[in-house]
Amino acid sequence: MDTTLQATDSEALIPDPAAGSADPLKTSAAHARSAVLEELIRQDPGRFRVLTGDRPTGRLHLGHYFGTLHNRIRLQDLGVETYVIIADYQVLTDRDIADNLTEYVEELVLDYLAIGVDPARSTIFTHSAVPALNQLMLPFLSLVSVAELNRNPTVKDEIAHSRQSAVSGLMFTYPVHQAADILFCKANLVPVGQDQLPHLEITRAVARRFNDRYGHGGAVFPRPDALLSSAPLLLGMDGAKMSKSRGNAITLAADADETARLIKGAKTDSERFITYDPAARPEVSSLLLLAGLCQDRAPEQIASEIGSAGAAALKRTVTEAVNEYLAPIRARRTEYAQDRAYLRRVLREGNERANAVADATLAEVRTAMNSHY
Repeated sequence: MDTTLQATDSEALIPDPAAGSADPLKTSAAHARSAVLEELIRQDPGRFRVLTGDRPTGRLHLGHYFGTLHNRIRLQDLGVETYVIIADYQVLTDRDIADNLTEYVEELVLDYLAIGVDPARSTIFTHSAVPALNQLMLPFLSLVSVAELNRNPTVKDEIAHSRQSAVSGLMFTYPVHQAADILFCKANLVPVGQDQLPHLEITRAVARRFNDRYGHGGAVFPRPDALLSSAPLLLGMDGAKMSKSRGNAITLAADADETARLIKGAKTDSERFITYDPAARPEVSSLLLLAGLCQDRAPEQIASEIGSAGAAALKRTVTEAVNEYLAPIRARRTEYAQDRAYLRRVLREGNERANAVADATLAEVRTAMNSHY
């Protein structure tokens, strides 16, 4: 696949979200660009290569699933070449997590396999197993200023919510770390949420600057596009953002009883008649939305069926919908969990494929930089 040519073609067809927008996150332009990209994917999925992934900080939950995971499976099944990185090096700033990395990495692999990531079609790999990624990061760091890293809003948010007494350099350089993750396989499409757009802009800047400085008139790297999801935000059971660290999420690995318990304790409001109104009734509406996503129905329809039956009936409906939806995923997860050797084989084979690609890219970078000695 000639990703450089395809990325150039895409950029010629679609307005650049970095051009002429008053929106600091350029979200309106990015949404418009994503709509065109979706049509191009339907027409020719083979022209795209996706890099996506997660940090191994615990089990994945329904917010992850409906926010990003479901979309990965869709792209994979459409025929888009997909790389899924388990970004273990990006959690070394947190001692509590780093001490349990092996467990967390295996949990991620289990979740991936259970939801339908196919190791024959998608490359699952760990960052730490691909040394060339860190070799790529060094020249990439030379292309980014300290001021650019310092004003990145996503990094600022990560630092603000860090549980550590001091912020390490690893967290500060996170956007460039991510640029190496994306560009090593010459991904030209990255599914992200709006909050990740600043990270991707750093990656696009790194690609452009490397090509300008070392490309000798050609393009070594594509400038990857953001593919924004239209997935709605699901609140946690306490009404706040669904999060692993808050303990307010329903994980994919939760059994039916735990799911029922969590939903039974979910925050609602004092109004008995159930309506879908995200602005005025966010907690009730998020539960309706969750049921709707699981049943592939409009949340308004579910609300009208419950009506005056109140919050207890709402929670019963949501519990039944979630447990029915997750049942096959949980069954597959339980089956895969019985064969830990298979999990390690999936990672080993994925790491081997990722290393072959990364080594080839690093060799190309060294040639472009005239640094073969």
